[in-house]
Amino acid sequence: MSQNGEIANPTTMQELEPKMKLRGRVVKIELFGAFVDIGVEREGLLHISQLSDQRVNNVRDVVSEGDDVTVWVKQIDRKNGRIDLTMIEPVAVGWNDLTEGQVHTGTVTRIERFGVFVDIGAERPGLVHVSELAMGYVNSPNDVVKVGDAVEVKVIGVNRKKRQIDLSMKALEAPDAAPEAEEEDEMPTAMAMALKRAMEGADADAKAQRRRAKARTANQELDSIIARTLQQHQKRD
Repeated sequence: MSQNGEIANPTTMQELEPKMKLRGRVVKIELFGAFVDIGVEREGLLHISQLSDQRVNNVRDVVSEGDDVTVWVKQIDRKNGRIDLTMIEPVAVGWNDLTEGQVHTGTVTRIERFGVFVDIGAERPGLVHVSELAMGYVNSPNDVVKVGDAVEVKVIGVNRKKRQIDLSMKALEAPDAAPEAEEEDEMPTAMAMALKRAMEGADADAKAQRRRAKARTANQELDSIIARTLQQHQKRD
C-alpha cells in the first residue's frame, strides 16, 4: 500500500485503499467532473470539487481528455463499484485517525506566548500549551523549542467539532526516578517481644509499688497528725 508516498499500481478494486497514490489518464469529461482510468476494472470519478483546493468553475480549466494525472483514492464503494478520486493530496493524519494517546513526530511551525504549534501531518497544526512543554515551570516557549525543530508529541485531546488538537511534550518525558524506599525495621523476634513485655511488666510493678509506698507514707503522716491532736486536747483537759 502507498499513502502520500510512492505511486501504487493496483490491478483490482480489492487492492485499493483510501489515500493510495495513483497515476491515471482522464478518459471522459463531464460538467460535474472527470472519469479517470487508474488500471482497475472501474474508472474512478474525479469530482469537480476535488480538482483543486481552489474553487473550479469548469472542469476543462484544470484537465482535458487524455491528460495523465496524479490522484489519490478518496473513497471506495466496492458493493456499488464506485471509486472516488481526488487531486488534492490528503493529509497524512485525518480527523478520524486521531485518538488520545497517539505519539507523533512533528515540526514546530509557530511559537506564541501561550504555547507552540506543531505540524504532525494533520489538517491543521496541534497546540502544545506552555504548561505541556516540559516538566517544571517554563518561562517562555522559546526557552524550550525553536521554529523548525522536530519534536515528539503525544495527543492529549481531540476536538473534532472545533478542529482542535491538543498535544503534549511533557507527557513523553521520563519521570524522575522515585527515591528508594527506606528499608523497614526488622520484625522483632519472639524473644525480643517477650523481653519487651517483661520490661513493661516490671515497670508497671515498680510504679504500683511506688504508689503503695506513697499511700502508706501519707497514712502514717495522717495518723501522726491525729495522735498529736488528741494529745494536745488531753493536756488541756
